Amino acid sequence: MSAQTYLAYDYPLLSVFWSMLLFFLWIMWFVLLFRVVVDIFRDDDMSGWAKTGWLVLTVLLPFLGVFVYVIARGKNMGRREIAQARAQQEAFDARVRQAAGSEGRSSSVDELAKLSEIRDRGAITDDEFRKAKELVLSGHAPAGSSGSTTHTSGR
Repeated sequence: MSAQTYLAYDYPLLSVFWSMLLFFLWIMWFVLLFRVVVDIFRDDDMSGWAKTGWLVLTVLLPFLGVFVYVIARGKNMGRREIAQARAQQEAFDARVRQAAGSEGRSSSVDELAKLSEIRDRGAITDDEFRKAKELVLSGHAPAGSSGSTTHTSGR
């Protein structure tokens, strides 16, 4: 009639460590399983039939399938993951550059060099160069637009 009550001190310390070890190994197993499945889909060199075969093997015989996959194709798993990370980083960088509007835009140093070159050719006067330089340094107008308006003034 009286059921046994288990208290925390009834569970030995080594049993707690063993339970924690099994729990974390179980978690690591699922992480490895999901990484293998993701790698199967990520590999562009593998045909559809090969991907199907590896998936069937990892689903029907998970331990054997995962371990055989890691032995047979594990060397390139890291390379594919690094390539994927680089591609994502490059796509992100391109998107940031496009959003910032820095693609195709020259820096103020380039614009000042262009202005100096235009002045050296004699297309603009020193006063026009000074005004355009102030505009470039203040960030209001690019050198091409200020130089082109003064450049066409009849010289």
